[in-house]
Amino acid sequence: MSEQALRVDEAELRGLVDGRWAHVRERARDVIRGELYAPVYGLSVEEHRERTLTQLSALAKTDMPSYGFPASVGGKDDVGASVVAFEMLVADLSLMVKMGVQWGLFGGAIRALGTERHHTEYLPRVMSMEMPGCFAMTETGHGSDVQQLRTTATYHPITEEFVVRTPDEAARKDYIGNAARDGRMAVVFAQLRADGEDHGVHALLVPIRDEDGNPMPGVRIEDCGPKAGLNGVDNGRLWFDGVRVPRVNLLNRYGTVAPDGTYSSPIQNPNRRFFTMLGTLIRGRISVAGGAGSATKAALTIALRYADTRRQFTRPGIDGAPEQEVRILDYLAHQRKLLPALARTYALHFAQEELVTRLHELSRAPRRDEHAQRELESRAAGLKAIATWHATETIQTCREACGGAGYLAENRIPQLKADSDIFTTFEGDNTVLLQQLTKGLLTNFQDSFGDLDTMGLARFMAGRVFETVIERTAAIPLIDRLIAASPGRGDEADLYNRGWQLELLEDREKHVIEGLAGRLRRSGKDGDAFEVFNRAQDHVLAAGRAHMDRVVLEAFVAGIDRCGDKSTAKLLNRLCDLYVMSVIEEDRAWFLEHERLSTGRSKAVTRAVDDLCRGLRPYAVRLVNAFGLRDEWLGAPIALGAEHARQGDPAPDRG
Repeated sequence: MSEQALRVDEAELRGLVDGRWAHVRERARDVIRGELYAPVYGLSVEEHRERTLTQLSALAKTDMPSYGFPASVGGKDDVGASVVAFEMLVADLSLMVKMGVQWGLFGGAIRALGTERHHTEYLPRVMSMEMPGCFAMTETGHGSDVQQLRTTATYHPITEEFVVRTPDEAARKDYIGNAARDGRMAVVFAQLRADGEDHGVHALLVPIRDEDGNPMPGVRIEDCGPKAGLNGVDNGRLWFDGVRVPRVNLLNRYGTVAPDGTYSSPIQNPNRRFFTMLGTLIRGRISVAGGAGSATKAALTIALRYADTRRQFTRPGIDGAPEQEVRILDYLAHQRKLLPALARTYALHFAQEELVTRLHELSRAPRRDEHAQRELESRAAGLKAIATWHATETIQTCREACGGAGYLAENRIPQLKADSDIFTTFEGDNTVLLQQLTKGLLTNFQDSFGDLDTMGLARFMAGRVFETVIERTAAIPLIDRLIAASPGRGDEADLYNRGWQLELLEDREKHVIEGLAGRLRRSGKDGDAFEVFNRAQDHVLAAGRAHMDRVVLEAFVAGIDRCGDKSTAKLLNRLCDLYVMSVIEEDRAWFLEHERLSTGRSKAVTRAVDDLCRGLRPYAVRLVNAFGLRDEWLGAPIALGAEHARQGDPAPDRG
């Protein structure tokens, strides 16, 4: 970092972070305020649930629910805006999740899987909260493996009804938001049986409570009870004992049953039909990645503001001045705790914005682009996993960085920690999602994984990776490629060459995936596809992580390219350098083992992290303030002591 202080344009920085949907973020800042939305702690489970329902009902009277719904029913048809609005509910993650259940999962499933008749009849009541609902997919025995769900919906042509049944305890719908207390209707995913044949998993609208709140005949409901966090969300379990629902309650965009029981679908291949239906529900996974990012930003804002004011131990005064107590953010060890995490949070923010933009544009495309949809699903799986793991790790780091103050409920971090912990396993277990991402890289998400043998997978992936790297490398200036050709050589200034950084992460990704393809090829002679893939799971997960590190870096670079102010861009470029250097430092063993870095170069990476932390220290509070989280959303007294750092030039570098 240059010794000369950068005069960062705060409006430019905020505008860049707010991004394409800045108007939605500003609207949220106007709406989510006052006592109703301020963070609270110490509530009983029932009090918290009642408060969350009151908050959600108040939001229903604003325009925020309308973003993700069709204009034909009074919505704004802006899927991107709906995801960003979800991200902004960081004042109470229970409200964030309950909003996601009602308008994202429940309403989103009706929109994505239903037809115009379902939209007209149900969506206005979903938006207004007249019809609180549930998304009943997960079962006790089957979570990630949706294709093997055991709940059945059998069609009876005489009565023109489906009979929904839970065959055993493992098939009960489990952990269903809105089920324990508030839900009236559920989108139930079940194995569809009609005309004597099984047609795979489909979704039906099943009433679970009457207008008085009593369970409907044949519906059994159980409260999941207190959880580690998110106790404002009423998670419950559902059983169905011969529950009858009309034929028209089948959400039949991708498969319909005629009155006589004849099944038809515009997609003949059952596997393709299943994955197409699931692909339409990807908004929930993308929203969880954004929500995790918001929780991370809140924790970092609290921890960095506190670190800028908390003093501990002394240093000698300069030119005979008395001793001064040292701000804890001036200690390099403290900077190393928080600033690399801040850099990665910025990187993930730009990657999330890019992903939301892709989702939004695909939702508006006149025709479904299968290739683009598969890429979106793979990217969403990877980003959700990386962002939620980052949230869990960073919030814990922030707790420790705040010492005892970070353990107090009044300072919010314990609640953020408890509420966001589940993000690593809901909307897809992270380990499973990274495997899904890598399978997508290996097969381009063909009709089903089994359509390619192991040898075919290896050949396909080796060719794809080679073509992709050649294509990307061609876009890098020649001088950068020449520097990258000798990644173990050069002086320390080369570490900050963006072309070299991109090439290094691309090279690791290419090597790991090609190695995986070769491993699968060699093991394919065993003939047991499960064992072949199971033995390589460590390699599979490493490939997914390497891919996402490169993708996130590219998104960060693209975000900086949109910055119009040179000083602000320079600051963000240094933050981007810190992201890259910390990623390389984390995986130094791989880079050394594979001779991508010399030992001297590896040590230079560590020195670079130190230098970047020291150089970014004066701008740390300014960088978290750019997230635009209102003080009342943070709800932490220790976060309110750095008002001086929000105005004027940054403090001198004390590191």
